[in-house]
Amino acid sequence: MSRPPSRLGNLSRHRDLAVAGGVAGWILGVLVLDAGAGNWQQHGLGLATWVLLATLLRRELVAVRLQVAVAVIFATWIEYTFAGQLGVYTYRLHNIPAFVPPGHGLVYLGALALGRSALFRSRRRLVLGTVLAAGGCWALWGLLLAPRRDVLGALWFGCLVAFIVRGRAPLVYAGAFLLTAYLEVLGTALGIWTWGLHDPTGLLSIGNPPSGVAGGYCFFDAAALALAPRLAALLSAATRGRLARRRLSWRADCRNDLTGAADRG
Repeated sequence: MSRPPSRLGNLSRHRDLAVAGGVAGWILGVLVLDAGAGNWQQHGLGLATWVLLATLLRRELVAVRLQVAVAVIFATWIEYTFAGQLGVYTYRLHNIPAFVPPGHGLVYLGALALGRSALFRSRRRLVLGTVLAAGGCWALWGLLLAPRRDVLGALWFGCLVAFIVRGRAPLVYAGAFLLTAYLEVLGTALGIWTWGLHDPTGLLSIGNPPSGVAGGYCFFDAAALALAPRLAALLSAATRGRLARRRLSWRADCRNDLTGAADRG
């Protein structure tokens, strides 16, 4: 006779959706507050976002923490390059708001939570098919019907398709599409940031937001998934090295103590 699922089991199954829902709610709250915030208020929102990210990561494995760290570092570098230097998009106060770096960590964690959730895994084909169909329709609208022709968005949608079809974690990329589409539509609607008319070369027109922007975010996710295991291996090797050095030092101390005792004898 099969045993009924325990309360803890149910909580564990629903935690991933709770994390993703919490991330979506936090995005809404921060962006609404930022719409009328100054620099100091942005610093406060940034601190609160770091605290939330650290709190959520306390219940995650070391591998997930490393993935989030890679995503934050890579995304922050992209932010300061594309927004700070190249002007591909511009924030309301012409800065990089303090909540953006930890916000990227939350977005990655939310996408990961959706990708590993029981809901997504049990409906894998439906989730992936829906994401590809919705993204494809958005990309076509951006190319043919949008007020601003969106060529870059269509190219990024092609990247999203490649990640989903050939990537290591297609459900994570599907989760990234849902969260980043929500984030970008909300952020641009509130005027928190605005995308430029063209890419830095002047050749590719850009929507506001680009339709396939999730394809760009997926590069952060791919970097996190690829680099985190290597970082874990390096940390493990460094830890083993420290332990080995401590053992050698302890043995040397023991030999010295014995030698000193023999000399005194």
